Amino acid sequence: MPKSNREIALLTVAHRVRPSGRLWNPAADVYRSGDGWIVKVDLAGVCADDLELELGQSGLRIRGCRRDTFFKEGYSYQQMEITYSRFEKSIEFPCSIEAASLAHDYHDGFLIVTLRCK
Repeated sequence: MPKSNREIALLTVAHRVRPSGRLWNPAADVYRSGDGWIVKVDLAGVCADDLELELGQSGLRIRGCRRDTFFKEGYSYQQMEITYSRFEKSIEFPCSIEAASLAHDYHDGFLIVTLRCK
C-alpha cells in the first residue's frame, strides 16, 4: 500500500538524502491529464523508503539513492554498468502546482506521481 501524500514528502532531516558527488539522473515521462499531471520516473532498484518528494511553486523535485544491495564481502566484480548513487530529478511545469494534491505509487521500478490541480 502506498504511503500517504505527506509521509514521503516530509521525511525527517535525518532520513533526507543529500546530493554529493556524481548524481544519477533517472529518466522521467510527464503527462498532462484532464485535472493535472502524471509523472513516471524510472527508479529500478531504489527502495521506496529512500525517496523524498518536494513540491514547489512550479516544480517537483525527487531525491533518493540507488544502492547496490547485492554486493557482499568477498565479492569482486568483472563488469559494472548499473549506476548506484544519489540522484535528484527536477521537473518544471508550465503552471503553478503549489496547491496541487499529490499522490504516488511505486510499482515495478517506476515511481508514479499524480498531481491534481485545484
